[in-house]
Order: sequence, then structure tokens, then C-alpha cells
Amino acid sequence: MKKPTVDIITMGCSKNLVDSETLMGLFEANGYSCTHDSDTPEGDIVVINTCGFIEDAKQESIDTILEFAQAKEEGRISRLYVMGCLSQRYKAELEAEIPQVDKYYGKFDYKQLIADMGNPGTEVCGATRHVTTPRHYAYLKISEGCDRTCAYCAIPIMTGRHASRPVDEIVAEVEQLVAGGTTEFQVIAQELTYYGVDIDGRQHIAELVDRIASVPGVQWVRLHYAYPAHFPWDLLKVMAERPNVCRYLDIALQHISDNMLSRMRRNVTKDETYRLVERLRAEVPGIHIRTTLMVGFPGETDDDFDQLMDFVRWARFERMGAFAYSEEDGTYSAEHYADDVPPEVKQRRLDRLMALQQEISAEVEAAKVGSVMKVVIDRREGDYYVGRTEFCSPEVDPEVLLPAAERKLAVGHYYDAKITGAEEFDLYATTIFD
Repeated sequence: MKKPTVDIITMGCSKNLVDSETLMGLFEANGYSCTHDSDTPEGDIVVINTCGFIEDAKQESIDTILEFAQAKEEGRISRLYVMGCLSQRYKAELEAEIPQVDKYYGKFDYKQLIADMGNPGTEVCGATRHVTTPRHYAYLKISEGCDRTCAYCAIPIMTGRHASRPVDEIVAEVEQLVAGGTTEFQVIAQELTYYGVDIDGRQHIAELVDRIASVPGVQWVRLHYAYPAHFPWDLLKVMAERPNVCRYLDIALQHISDNMLSRMRRNVTKDETYRLVERLRAEVPGIHIRTTLMVGFPGETDDDFDQLMDFVRWARFERMGAFAYSEEDGTYSAEHYADDVPPEVKQRRLDRLMALQQEISAEVEAAKVGSVMKVVIDRREGDYYVGRTEFCSPEVDPEVLLPAAERKLAVGHYYDAKITGAEEFDLYATTIFD
């Protein structure tokens, strides 16, 4: 008897995506057929992998559950399961409010779903992860959880303490993915730079990245979600010396004033942050820094915000996102601070900060015109091939557009290209051939 199709819907971040891909591999190893993020799944099983990071993400996850709960009531799907961060944190409430779901799973017990569906002897470690991204790149999760105690963040409540995966296990996964055609790896974690501390008290991220970069066939390794306090300086040596480790670092700095950094419980000072950025640029020439900043945190004054604007003008981040503070249940700030910055002030500050960054980004991209850069091709859209340089992470960073009429290019291949034009979020280029 043919087993039903399972559609897995992924909400939130790339770390959730890796969990969904792992579950898809398990289903397929047990004879099921899987789809991912289908527009209109009909008649079979749906698994929703939820996000619980901030209020908007939580609401989007709830709305999605309700949508598919209605589809189940109407007979358009047969079974509905929910997993991930939201159900890890609010399982009891969700069970009471949306009983149409057959079963709720958390962040770590979702593999039990296979056994619950009648496959009690499943070998959960033996399945091959089903990569849903274009074959040439994949996300590589090296740890789970976070030991930091940032005042505003609910992630540790959902994910628990930091737990590093063994180096050999990660390298084996890289080798397996390379054998399947993957050449680019986005290394991700809740806190990348803490890797290894839970094993023997030492940071081992530099050693791990070096091992990943040593796997034959790995073209690019890109690093996401570092933490500024106690930064592992030996990582910069690996970045500078390994040509296939991208000169790119995603490091959330959040703020710059000592008042805000202290209230946020970031364990770093304004002076240390300035020196960190200086050292990143000095030791890895040409590095592109992606950061995230927050405005409107409780107690933020006009002077605090002015310091943040000055910092962004000075740092000239190549990539930057920002968001306004929103209070999250159970966090230190929710329990100890009044959310005292008015919403209109938060929005005004956010608009000013992003307008400044928009100017900086345009200047950074325009400065690349005339240079030759290595570009990987992700897809074709209309009259252009769409690619990225080592300075561009998928889905969040600027892309490179190359005329399709110029020459046929292959998705997943790397080409030298001359940058011929720049817009705020895109570069234009022409491919260089011998």
C-alpha cells in the first residue's frame, strides 16, 4: 500500500529549515513522499514547523496552524501535526486552543513523529537529510541552544542550553552533502562563536571551520550568528588564510551605548565593540560585516540613539538589519523593565537608522563597479541569471544579475564576472571567459 504524501511547512529561520529537512529525510527513508511549503496540499499529511521568536513570527505561525486546521475540518488534508519553537514553548495553550491538530511536538522530540505514525523501529540517525535549497548550497547547523542571557531574547527559553554537535559528525555531513553536489555552506547556530565550550570549556569554532574548509569540493563557507563578547580571535586567522572561507561575518551587535548594552545584558562595552569592528577589518581585509541592531529598548534615550547613529556612520556595515524592540513573555526585560519608549518613537528611530544604512549600502555596492568578483549562479529569472558573490548570503543579501543573452551559464557553477553597475540591492555584471 502506497504511503501518503507529507507536506512540511517551515516557518522562521534557517535553523528551523534544517530540522524540516532532517524530518523529510526520515519520512522518505520510511517510504513516504515529501513536499516542502506546497501552496495547496490536498488529502494527506501536513507538518508545520513553527517559529516563536518575536510576536509577528508567533502570530504568523498561529495563523498558519489555523489555516490548515480548517483544511483538515473541510477534509482537504487527513492529518495535521505541529512542531518547532512555538509548540516547544506554548504546547499546552496550543493544545487547548487548536485541538484539530493531531499532535504537537517541540523543538527536540519531532523525530518521534515517525514512530507515532506506525514506524516504531525507525533508525533516526541513518536517514539522509533532504536539502530543499538549490542543490549547490545548504545550511549547516553546528549546535543548538544558547547560554547567553540577553535581556530581550526568548530563544534560550525555547532551545535550552548550548549543545555543540561533534566535529566528526559535522564534517561527515559536509562530506555527504558535497557528494550530492553541495559546494557552498552557510554555517549557522544560535551562537556560532560559543561552539565547543560545552564540550571542554574552550571555543573550537576556528578548528571546526578549518576542518569544513578542508573537505574536497567545498567552495565557500559562510559564517552566521556570531556573538561579540569573548570573540575567538583565532577564527580571523582561518578566515584570512583559507580562500574558501568567505570574508563575511554575521554578528549581531544590537546597540552601542554603554547604557543600552548594560541594560540588554550583552556583556560587552561600547569601546570593546568599536575595537572589535576595527580588528575584524584589520585582520580580514575586505570583510563584509552583517549585523542586526535594535531600537526602542526600554530606557533608550535620544542620546543612546544618537550614539547608535554615529556608530553606524563610522562602521559602514556592508549589511545591516534593524528592528524595534517588542516585549517577549518570560524574558528578563519583560519582567524587570517597563516598555517605556512610545511606539511612534521606536518607528521614527527605526526609519532614521534604516535610511542611513540605505545610503551606506548604496555607496558600498557602487564602489564595486569595475572590479572582478567570483559569482555563483543560483537561478535564471527572465532575461538574467541571478547569482551571488562570497559577500552575499542567500535570500537576505544583494544579488548579481548577469544578462542571459550574453552566454549560457549553469546553475551552481562559479564564474569570474566584472561588475558593470550597481543599484541599492543588486549588482550588474558580465561574465569573463578566457
